[in-house]
Amino acid sequence: MTSGVPIPQTNPKAGYLAHQVEIDAALRRVVDSGWYILGPEVAAFETEFAAYIGLQHAIGVANGTDALELALRGCGVGPGHAVFTVSHTAVATVVAIERCGAEAVLVDIDPATYTLDPNALDSAIGRLRGVRPAAVVPVHLYGQAADMSAILAIARRHDLRVIEDCAQAHGSRLAGRMAGTWGDAAAFSFYPTKNLGALGDGGAVVTADAAIAGSVRELRQYGWRERYISAVPGVNSRLDELQAAVLRVKLRHLDADNRRRRAIAAAYRTVLAEAPLGLPVCRSGAEHVYHQFVIHAATRDRLQAGLQRRGIGTLVHYPQPVHRQPAYAGRLAHGDLSHSEQAAASVLSLPMYPELDEAQVARVAASLCACLIQEATVSP
Repeated sequence: MTSGVPIPQTNPKAGYLAHQVEIDAALRRVVDSGWYILGPEVAAFETEFAAYIGLQHAIGVANGTDALELALRGCGVGPGHAVFTVSHTAVATVVAIERCGAEAVLVDIDPATYTLDPNALDSAIGRLRGVRPAAVVPVHLYGQAADMSAILAIARRHDLRVIEDCAQAHGSRLAGRMAGTWGDAAAFSFYPTKNLGALGDGGAVVTADAAIAGSVRELRQYGWRERYISAVPGVNSRLDELQAAVLRVKLRHLDADNRRRRAIAAAYRTVLAEAPLGLPVCRSGAEHVYHQFVIHAATRDRLQAGLQRRGIGTLVHYPQPVHRQPAYAGRLAHGDLSHSEQAAASVLSLPMYPELDEAQVARVAASLCACLIQEATVSP
């Protein structure tokens, strides 16, 4: 049934090829320099990324999980503390919370946007016993920000730190403000499939707070304040020069790439407007950057199989909420997570990357419509 060359759900190689001349020149510059760790490329990227986000400080680290852990630690979060976040997220969010010694408390999502429900957060804080509430980690999922005004109001009332998980929200805005500028600090991932992706792992912490920035800079390199002397227990989490050089190239194209993602999303919406599917909901005042274009359908698994037969790649982000995964089931505090469980059973991510051309986008949409027609003919 496959017609034409398969279309993957994501394609980081296409992102490299789109900027190959610039990227190859940047890599050669680093190789020729002889400086490969925490050198001029990392310093330049940190300056450029901080300016892009609109904050004073950006600290490059090895990956997005480290970025979130070190942002939490830089904000003073550790053992004996509770950190509130969602269960419908990449498991890295909870991994980072637990690695800094804190306890993750899971709250439900808004079923329209899949981001943290402020009402569920407020209820969870009120129910908490036996551990001190310290922070909330709103996850800006699929490319748009969580309801930050409401979340911040609750956090201020309870004296909680706010650390934004921006792994899927590079360049996203809410009410004119960049994702990553609302809380005390924010963590970004530069995994190759991200809107701003490296050719390997990478991450960054951003903040307006000089004390938090200074703490994260120490923590990322063994807790050093002077070379070989650890003032505090730290880790080895450094963004390398090669990845920083690649990210400097990619950052120059990020806004254009995000515009292309929005154009692809608009094309999908046009064809699928009357289809019996749930389409992405854009929060009022939000500028979505469509890290993923996520539909939801009761027959998700059959639709995914039908698209696969037609050569269309899809992924499920995410097939199990964190509280249902074997490593975490039964041991994380949470209340009602029914919306998170419903999302896990119904969401499906269509192909989404800036290098998709119009014919490919049309083929994805047409293939999905064909699958839906087939579903309608076989349903009782």
